[in-house]
Amino acid sequence: MNNQQVLLRKRPVGRPTADDFEIVDSPMPAVADGGVLRRTIYLSLDPYMRGRMSDGPSYATPVALGQPMVGHTVSQVLDSRNPAFKPGDFVAGYDGWQEYGLSNGVGLRVLDRSAAPISTAVGTLGMPGMTAYVGLLDIGQPKPDETVVVSAASGAVGSVVGQIARIKGCRAVGVAGSAAKCDYVINELGFDACVNYKEQDFLSQLRAACPQGVDIYFENVGGAVFAAVLKLLNVNARIPLCGMIADYNATDTPPGPGLRPLLVKRALIKGFIVFDHNDRAAAFLRDCTTWLREGKLKYREDIVDGLDRAPAALLKLFDGENFGKLLVRVSPDPTR
Repeated sequence: MNNQQVLLRKRPVGRPTADDFEIVDSPMPAVADGGVLRRTIYLSLDPYMRGRMSDGPSYATPVALGQPMVGHTVSQVLDSRNPAFKPGDFVAGYDGWQEYGLSNGVGLRVLDRSAAPISTAVGTLGMPGMTAYVGLLDIGQPKPDETVVVSAASGAVGSVVGQIARIKGCRAVGVAGSAAKCDYVINELGFDACVNYKEQDFLSQLRAACPQGVDIYFENVGGAVFAAVLKLLNVNARIPLCGMIADYNATDTPPGPGLRPLLVKRALIKGFIVFDHNDRAAAFLRDCTTWLREGKLKYREDIVDGLDRAPAALLKLFDGENFGKLLVRVSPDPTR
């Protein structure tokens, strides 16, 4: 039996292409004392992966050429020489773009399949959900009746941000890239409003959706959306800076919006990396699992079948084509 892997073949210039990856069949890893062998079921595809493909300065080590791409995974234990795990356990980990993973068990989390579908461990109850939770509550610090705007509102992070804002008594306004996504954000997720940034009168629609201005802007996109929201900031606004996906494939420094409103409005803008906030993991899982069970937190998944389709699927993130949390189903999910 072989282990199919997707390797980073070369570093992309601008938008990644299929030629930047290589699909190989490697020997199955052997299990030694303390080891845990797992079969990948779900692979999470996320915008941060573009940064890991480059070798420029970043908050994390880039993927080495000729090595499997990194990524969060849900998998099932096949063989264990580690007393903390037993065959059949479902676990969340970081096995990357490969069919099988082997480690000493560090960083693995056993999943309770009765609490939520196992796929949520890399979505609403995983890194994207925790990013939303920490960014909004710890940096945004929402107060009842404030207006929270979030870009990429139908995505894995943005959808959770808006729903938590509503739970906390705020007005939640989403920004998305199609009428269908906006309809989902309002009618399924319960946002108060959602504006399509591709519309010609986007700024006027956004202003109408935020009659009391913007108190918190959860930034996932950058570019023109960021520039529009800056015009609507209230005094003492807060901006959790999560991502700037509009700039991820840029080959030159993109022109930025005028930042004077940040000064005039005495706004707080703070970049954050979710891995710096692992002390919040227990509270995040407690709260979001409860809200999910109560029906206060909903989610949508965009699932692509087959590890060999991961490179093409990743590009959906940068083209705005994914609708919900983007996953690759590497092998059948026995819980469904």
